[in-house]
Amino acid sequence: MDKAKEVQFINTIKKRLNKPMRYYLDLCTRCGLCYDTCHVYYGIPKKEFSPVNRAETVRKVFKKYFRPSGSLLPYWGDAEKFSDRVMDELCEAAFSCTGCRRCMVYCPFGIDTPHVLSIAKTLLLENETTPEELVMLADAAVEKGKSIQDFKEGYREVVRDLEEEVRKRLGRGSAEGLIPMEKKNADVLFVGLSGAHSIVHPAVVFNAAGENWTLSYFEAVNFGAFAGDPEKTRFIADRVINEARELGVKEVVIVECGTAYRIPKYMLGPLPFKVTSIVEKIHQYVKEGKLKINEKAIIEAVTYHDPCQLGRNAGVFEEPRELLGMLCGDYREMSPTREYNWCCGGGGGLVALDNEEFRIKSGKAKKDQIDRTGAKIVVTACENCVLQLNTIRDGYGLDIEVRSLTELVAENLSL
Repeated sequence: MDKAKEVQFINTIKKRLNKPMRYYLDLCTRCGLCYDTCHVYYGIPKKEFSPVNRAETVRKVFKKYFRPSGSLLPYWGDAEKFSDRVMDELCEAAFSCTGCRRCMVYCPFGIDTPHVLSIAKTLLLENETTPEELVMLADAAVEKGKSIQDFKEGYREVVRDLEEEVRKRLGRGSAEGLIPMEKKNADVLFVGLSGAHSIVHPAVVFNAAGENWTLSYFEAVNFGAFAGDPEKTRFIADRVINEARELGVKEVVIVECGTAYRIPKYMLGPLPFKVTSIVEKIHQYVKEGKLKINEKAIIEAVTYHDPCQLGRNAGVFEEPRELLGMLCGDYREMSPTREYNWCCGGGGGLVALDNEEFRIKSGKAKKDQIDRTGAKIVVTACENCVLQLNTIRDGYGLDIEVRSLTELVAENLSL
């Protein structure tokens, strides 16, 4: 590696060394308690897949350039200078981690390994070795934000077709206006995904609840965050923020996507509107009597998988359970549960990569959890989790059905 690039990488790390980052880099004692908390290590028990060893790929270069021992006694301190091999190790460490933070819950020092690995992702961007799929998807979202006027008419045509599906589900006479767009001063701006199901089921809910709502032109998922690119993360998020401001809405409701919810909710500072997940909104409607659910409509044994970003990292635990308690005659809790629940293995953008065999193996912890419940239906509230749970089902031949919570509610409303 040439000297200029080495200096560039050193400066990149230096810019990231705030107090929390230094704390996480300095404090680890390598106690190893995190080994058994990682779903990847559970399914592929190699030390490179443990949280501590992932973080050590960053700590090694940190020690080399920012600790006296790294220059004087590099072998004693496990310090390493930048090289192509080190960059490969950083890539494997960063993109075998879903960012679920289960290890952080168990760490006696609360070390945030995904935060440490954000340095690795920044270095990989500068080295142009970030997985190509994530870069392309982030760039496509950025381009849509820059050229939204070119996309609007085509998207409106798609939405008009979806309105007919919503009409059939609601039993209405007319489909007109069932999925409003560009509605000024709406109470709610809903942000979906690219799939029709991510719009149709929420549209059924909003109409059944009598909500004054409008649909965003943009998709909620933020591939800038998955790629570890702060500038693209902000730009992609700002598309929706600016749209919400222009429409004058009171609340932005995010589809079942934990990362898309956490970014505006917790990472962008004060906003002139409320940010809510679709799960919280459905729960609110039910509590206020705006939605009526066909109670105990589902007779098969049901369990719930907490999406890491919605649950452990955002605290939405009880709302989905209360809804399922109404819907299901036989609800079974996974163990461990809530903030201790196992990651399914699809987060952090990993489900978008060509790594199915890896994700099946790293999904063994979740597979074993599901097996122990004896449930026939696994419900979750995250699109990535739905995709990954289906991969686990197919990979291990599980006799289960994977369902989205919003879908399940929409199909069991008393209209």
